[in-house]
Parts: sequence; C-alpha cells; structure tokens
Amino acid sequence: MAIDIRPLKQHSEFADAVRLQKEIWGFQDVELLPLRLFVVASKIGGQVLGAFDGVQMVAFCLCIPGLRGGGKAYLHSHMLGVLPAYRNTGLGRQMKWKQREFALTEGIDLIEWTFDPLEIKNAFFNIQRLGAIVRRYVHNQYGTTTSHLHGGLPTDRLTAEWWIASPRVQAFHKDVPSAAPSVVHERIVVPANIADLRQSDRHKAREIQSGIADQFERHFRARLAVIGFEKTDGAGTYLLGEWESK
Repeated sequence: MAIDIRPLKQHSEFADAVRLQKEIWGFQDVELLPLRLFVVASKIGGQVLGAFDGVQMVAFCLCIPGLRGGGKAYLHSHMLGVLPAYRNTGLGRQMKWKQREFALTEGIDLIEWTFDPLEIKNAFFNIQRLGAIVRRYVHNQYGTTTSHLHGGLPTDRLTAEWWIASPRVQAFHKDVPSAAPSVVHERIVVPANIADLRQSDRHKAREIQSGIADQFERHFRARLAVIGFEKTDGAGTYLLGEWESK
C-alpha cells in the first residue's frame, strides 16, 4: 500500500483531520478538536501529520508540545486516528515511526500519549510493537464522552512513555525486541470480552475497570512499570517490572 505520510500545512488539510475525527470516533460536534487547534499546534512546536492514499486523507495524528520538570520539552501525542478500511494494515505503526523520525530531527527524545487500559489491542501495539513503557494511571481523564467506543464508562487512561532515542525503542524499530521482559514482578489481566461488556453489561465492565485501576495504582506506588504485554484469545496481560533508565 503506497501511503504518503507528511506534515499537514493547509487549512483544507486540517479541516479533513477534523472530519476524520467524527468518522473514526463518532464524536458529536461539540467534542471535536477544532481546526484552529491543529493550526496552532503546527506553529508552536507541535506536530500534525496526515496519511494520504492518493489525494484522500485516511489517517492523521496530532502532537502538542509539553514541558516536564526542569523545563525539558517533550511531545504529547494527543490523537491518532485511522479510517476503518485502513486498520490492520500496519498504517498506525507507520504513522508512529514517522512521528518519531520527525521528533528526533527536532531534538525531542520523549513522546507521551494516553490509552485506555481496557483496550487490549492498543496496549499490545504501544508496548510490544513500539516499546513504550507505562508508569502512570489517570482516572476519567476526559470525562464521560459521547463516543460509542467508550461505552459510557469513565475515560480512565494509562500514560505511555515513548523514549524514542533509547536502545529499547531502537530495538523495536528494527523488529528485534526481546520476546518478554527477563524479570516480571506482577501481572495485570484484562479479559478479551471487555468490549462486549461495555455494551451488554456496563456494571460488570465498570467493576473490571475499577479493579484494574486499583492494581495499577498499587504497583506504580511500588515503583514498578509496565515493560511488556502478552495477548491471547481470552485476555491481555500487562507485565510489570523495574524500570531504571531510558
């Protein structure tokens, strides 16, 4: 698949990214990121990329600049969306590696983003395909939204840390990561049917979400980090261990 991934610069391109939000997530208009945010991000050290199949934009990602303690700059990857017809093609991964490429040229060594800990596929992608680690859990980060994908649950999130210049990430870029962490201290299991439960039994889904949150917070307080992920037909399992350096 010949897809062109490049920075967005024109207002018409930013407008296409706004439109894709509704197609991908089903947000109501009031919850869409506005065109002006894409414009501002592109001008203040952020990053706005689009993926094009011919003239059609089929995916986009938006990063905004951030500051860590001590004034250290990083990028927060706020949104990455791929049209349904282009999922499971490797395009999402191509977008992330292109994101990394552009960030490294600007002297950035960290990109962060949040993801739903109940979404097994995303967790596997972030941790086992990109080499991100996780050390923070955030309760109901965006409030309750109108997206059908959220199923009316609180928008709890894990924060992925992607140390893009690290040996760990370089190994994942070359497709030579180790199969699993050598020392795993704790595991957190998410059932694979959680997506169905969001729709059929929201109370049960909320119980699972709350229990998983308690486990993450306890292990993070013990200074453990998510350093691996295993996926089977029945469940996804976060692997936690010590993380001492980038």
